[in-house]
Amino acid sequence: MGILFREKKKVGKNSWINVSKSGASASTKVGPVTINSRGGVWVNLPGGMTYRGRWK
Repeated sequence: MGILFREKKKVGKNSWINVSKSGASASTKVGPVTINSRGGVWVNLPGGMTYRGRWK
């Protein structure tokens, strides 16, 4: 397991620009769902669990 670098800058009420070693991406949150420009999806589920998947 290595060290990860990520910088997150807020650009709107529910939007961010994420910068990491592999490049930049944008993400936005709508209710319990977060979607980023690289196809990642995170859904906050009841009980403190999170589903993470791909939409592309």
